[in-house]
Amino acid sequence: MQPHDKFCPSCAATLQLREVSGAQRPVCPQCDRVIYYDPKVAATAVIERKGEILLIRRGNEPGYGLWSMPGGYVDRGEVVESAAIREVWEETGLKVEIEQLIGLFSEQGHPVMVAAFATREVGGLLAAGDETLELGFFPPENLPEMAFPRDHLILERWQSLKSGTR
Repeated sequence: MQPHDKFCPSCAATLQLREVSGAQRPVCPQCDRVIYYDPKVAATAVIERKGEILLIRRGNEPGYGLWSMPGGYVDRGEVVESAAIREVWEETGLKVEIEQLIGLFSEQGHPVMVAAFATREVGGLLAAGDETLELGFFPPENLPEMAFPRDHLILERWQSLKSGTR
């Protein structure tokens, strides 16, 4: 159970953990409501320029000070591709178009699912956004310390798609 989810959103009774559908889940002992936690969805973009990948140095947690592709959370009701385009604009000042879905990435025990897209630059001016400490282009074989283990998986999948080996 999440620390902030102590009470039933329907009747305010204190939630208890019970086995439901093969997993321990918060359940209300009064109204029997089962609380299912939905994953958070994020979108990220791979932007290539002259054989190098654009990375941002993160200015917020998780991964403060480490590098990652531009990206962030998808807002409720937002199309995931639009979220990737918006996040690139907010974090880098670049306008991009989606070329291809690289894949969906999730990890056991981690609440965030990431949709990764290959993109193409179509405009804008490269500039660090409010949540970006620094921007840089790096060769895929010589990356700085990355913020998330999935970043390497995303780039490996992108390279496979690009070379046609997948």
